Amino acid sequence: MGDPLDALTIIFTEFYYWVTVVFMFLIHVGFCMYEVGASRRKNMMHTLMKNTMVIPLVTVSFFYFGWWIYFGWTNGPFITGGVNEAAWATPWSELMGTHMGGKPHQEGLTADDTMGWARINGVFWAAFLLFSWTAASIVSGAVIERIRSGAFWLLAVLLGSFTWIIDAAWGWSPDGWMVQLLGYHDAYASGVIHAIAGGFALGVLIVLGPRIGKFRADGTPRNIVPHNPWLVTIGLFLIYTGFWGFYVACNIPIFNIGEAAGMEGAFYSTTNIYLAPTSTSAITLNFLMSLSGGLMMGYIVSKGDAFWTYSSGLAGIIAASSGNDLYHPIQAMVIAAVGVVIIYKMHGWVERKFKIDDAVGAVAVHGYAGFFGVVIAGFVLWGYPASMNPDYAHINPLGQFLGAIIMFFVLGFMPGWLGALALNKLGVLRIPEHIELAGLDLAEYHDRYLDEADVYEAETIEAKSRGLID
Repeated sequence: MGDPLDALTIIFTEFYYWVTVVFMFLIHVGFCMYEVGASRRKNMMHTLMKNTMVIPLVTVSFFYFGWWIYFGWTNGPFITGGVNEAAWATPWSELMGTHMGGKPHQEGLTADDTMGWARINGVFWAAFLLFSWTAASIVSGAVIERIRSGAFWLLAVLLGSFTWIIDAAWGWSPDGWMVQLLGYHDAYASGVIHAIAGGFALGVLIVLGPRIGKFRADGTPRNIVPHNPWLVTIGLFLIYTGFWGFYVACNIPIFNIGEAAGMEGAFYSTTNIYLAPTSTSAITLNFLMSLSGGLMMGYIVSKGDAFWTYSSGLAGIIAASSGNDLYHPIQAMVIAAVGVVIIYKMHGWVERKFKIDDAVGAVAVHGYAGFFGVVIAGFVLWGYPASMNPDYAHINPLGQFLGAIIMFFVLGFMPGWLGALALNKLGVLRIPEHIELAGLDLAEYHDRYLDEADVYEAETIEAKSRGLID
């Protein structure tokens, strides 16, 4: 880093992604609070620990193979090319640890890699890792109060460290085969994270089945009331907050696009994930307008229901996210509002028709909204470049629709459904009925309750001996 501008660029980028990781951590805090609040008292600790353990399990598995998949499988593989070596992303790479620059010792690395990438590999990896947590946590909320923790953790690793990062390699890399051939564009992950996670959740829910008592004899659903709506509300607001980090982590903070654009000399800009120029100003406007469109329409269609109003704010952002690097703010607001109407109606119809018990509406808020967001971008942004490479396909309705199918069904629904089927066949997917009725906390934290009862009894005896109570 002999050049001062290069040095400042690296240092700024390093700090930039570190900050996005801190912000995105709030998404996971929000999901934990949201799910605990949405569960009933008898299942609170089980719900909390189930989600919390996503952090270490997905982190370790993503370190070992998830990061390499993103760089290694951009060609399918074997659609537009073979497997990329991606020497810097293997778990044994010298760049997957402390490295301050200098001559590389590993084959496949260059001096430029060890000078620049060595300083940002870890924080860039962490930003993608937090996306992995988000994908797994989306599923976590949908399946509360009936899934075994171990089964969920296996599914979380399958989604968080394998299937979602495949779709990122395909459709969220500047050279992904979907970008090249389909003109796929999904700047802020309507499909890449949300559609795939929602589809995965739907596949699991079909096999898992509804909670006991969810549906009446005539098939109509009962409302299982959250035990703490305040936690639900605060959790969703924390997810909103964390989404700021999510959005900026989908950008490259400072990049010389002059050469890629065929310009003379250097031209530095913030870019989207496809290395096309954008700005934080643009995404700030569109983020807030899509949030507002979602909240307003959610309030209208749900007739003021708090749960769906807040959830619709999130759904509105997701519906507009695919094209929020290019939309006009009013377009972002309208797309968000239309998306909320669709997902709200879809959720009710699917719930009644197929008896799907989605405890937090995750399939609708993330899956349906993400699918819609990818498809609508194909029409609104028809003809725009999908990336900076002029040889790649441009954004188009067919490419976006095929992309949405790949995200929701191929990489989302099918792995979730097959994984749940396998676990169910082994008899390890769902909690036994008698435990579900008694409460998962009673079953898993029996000793804790005995300890609490023992202390209470001792306090009562002591109080009586002192004449404090009769």
